[in-house]
Amino acid sequence: MPPVAGPELPVRRARAPRHEDRTEEVPQPAAAPVPGPVPVPVAEDPAERRPEVHHLGDRAPTYAAEPGALPPADPAALDGLTPDTVLEGARYGTYTLRAASLRGDSARFRGEARRDFLLTARFGGGDDALVLVALAGGDRAAPGAAEAAAELCRTVAAAVGRSQGRLAEDIRAGRRDALRSGLQRLTDRGYGRLRARAADLGLAEAAYTAGLRGLLLPVDPECRTRVCFGAGAGGLFRLRSGQWQDLEPAGQAEDTEGGFRFRAAVARPGDTLLLCSGGLAEPMREEAALTAELAARWSEGEPPGLAAFLADTQLRLKGYADDRTAAAVWEA
Repeated sequence: MPPVAGPELPVRRARAPRHEDRTEEVPQPAAAPVPGPVPVPVAEDPAERRPEVHHLGDRAPTYAAEPGALPPADPAALDGLTPDTVLEGARYGTYTLRAASLRGDSARFRGEARRDFLLTARFGGGDDALVLVALAGGDRAAPGAAEAAAELCRTVAAAVGRSQGRLAEDIRAGRRDALRSGLQRLTDRGYGRLRARAADLGLAEAAYTAGLRGLLLPVDPECRTRVCFGAGAGGLFRLRSGQWQDLEPAGQAEDTEGGFRFRAAVARPGDTLLLCSGGLAEPMREEAALTAELAARWSEGEPPGLAAFLADTQLRLKGYADDRTAAAVWEA
């Protein structure tokens, strides 16, 4: 028997909710903005801002750019160890000083100690104080070069320290002749001690000596006289208006007596004075690419920081692998 059909049920269709049935979001009163964390800019890649050691010219230098082997050490003479690199800096009055001494590529490769020596010191106090930079470099083939460079700088520095008051007075008064004779005497005494020491060690004088350059800088901001002196290998250069000047050109006789070099001059704003050992003086005189690059880097206004100055003085060129020591003064 067929099923009896029941009444048809109405189909319930979905409909939009009535307005009164809708759940509405109650507007909240406006709140004062809460200061959130200040967004910190993403730091640049450290490798992009780290000073890099570059080489100039088409050919890369023979040796690697970074230190290789360490020099051998004597457990009974550890106080004689010489670090690969020394950095120094200061700012007084109108000038900024940067100084560095670093082992040459050849010495780094062979595991030999740095033979150049750098000494910076301030003698006295107040405006009468003097800043001394003394640097020396010897022949890397000479057995006593490192010891001679250190002894020469320390001997000259001690003499300058003992004569600080008189030297400061002579510089301030512009007594050029007195400065030249006095600094020549103490330099001669320094070399005299080296000759005596060479005799004690049974070495030839040429095996226990070094080229010396010294720089005296008054702390007094009213005194802009800069005094340079020395003997032997090394150099003195000045960057002025974007151009380098060699202040110790070959054959110069005006301020050179018996190998002693002397120069006292009033610095101009914007000048950069560069004092260096033979390892840097040689490419400064022979490689136009180096002088052009340093002129571009050091004519930007602000002096470089210590790390940047080290990278600048370490600009590498094929054929120049000796120690480099340099002191530069930027005049505001």
